[in-house]
Amino acid sequence: MSRSAWKRAGVVLTAAAVVTGLAGCQDDGGDKGEKKAAAPAPATTPAAPRTQTLGEATEVIRAAYTKTAGAKAAKVKMTMSMTGLGEESGTAEMTGVQGWNPAVMDITMKGSLLAAGDPTAPEQSRMIVLGDVTYVDMGAEKAAERDGKRWMKLDMKAAAEASGDPALQKQMTGGLGNMNQDPAQQLALLLDSPDLKHVGAEKINGMETQHYKGTLTFEQMLEANKTSELLSKKDHDALVAAVKQAGLKGYDTEVWVNEDGYPARMNVDMNMGFGSMKIRADYSDYGTATAVEAPPAKDTYDLFEMLKELEGLEGTEGLEGLEGLTEG
Repeated sequence: MSRSAWKRAGVVLTAAAVVTGLAGCQDDGGDKGEKKAAAPAPATTPAAPRTQTLGEATEVIRAAYTKTAGAKAAKVKMTMSMTGLGEESGTAEMTGVQGWNPAVMDITMKGSLLAAGDPTAPEQSRMIVLGDVTYVDMGAEKAAERDGKRWMKLDMKAAAEASGDPALQKQMTGGLGNMNQDPAQQLALLLDSPDLKHVGAEKINGMETQHYKGTLTFEQMLEANKTSELLSKKDHDALVAAVKQAGLKGYDTEVWVNEDGYPARMNVDMNMGFGSMKIRADYSDYGTATAVEAPPAKDTYDLFEMLKELEGLEGTEGLEGLEGLTEG
């Protein structure tokens, strides 16, 4: 596979990880949603805008978490931008439908991140996610190279297990896992922020909203992530050290909660020593139907099976390429 094709697959895989949260930190309810937002006290005269207390802000986010987790799906319009990566920098726009619990998604993706450095790249690509498996439409040019099969299947968990390499397994299944953009998960994480605060009232996409923000260090986010409990202390410390070496300081999260108690917009910023990734997601139509189906098998090829064919090396070089996907 060409470097440009690897890059395209890597960008879309990153998007899938960001949107669906491969590792996941949602606890399917728990104490995040036990309390409901308190109703504002009636006033005889219009009250001047004020900043909510920490307790009030926490109540609003808890109530929003409960409603969002229960909705299980929404329409999404997302913009992802990456800077500081030279030719690898750029933006991507994604629109479609997303579901959580279970994770499903059907989105169309376009932008400079998709096409940079590859004149044969399609102007847009479609991505389908069903649980742990992602399907990527690689375009007509790549389909011609694969007997008309334009859909590439990426099952990172299965590929990691088949590799027989424990280190590679951890990198492939955990390297992108903490970048969760399921809105319910993001609200749960925001509740763990030690500096959660109410910014004020703002209008987003024509809706009246309340703006909240908070920051988590990588260690705090890892502690909140339930899957991290599976790591030994040695592996935990190694992962933290590796992330620090990459320059990732933490995650800045912002949410705008509308009058119906749902997130209208969520921003996540990740700053590294060499650059940054910024994500803005606008949500609407909570509870929308998500009848997402896998592409026909006759139009699909398995990435891992293809890698094993490369140069007759029993997957060695191919796995190096797959490892490169997890490194962005």
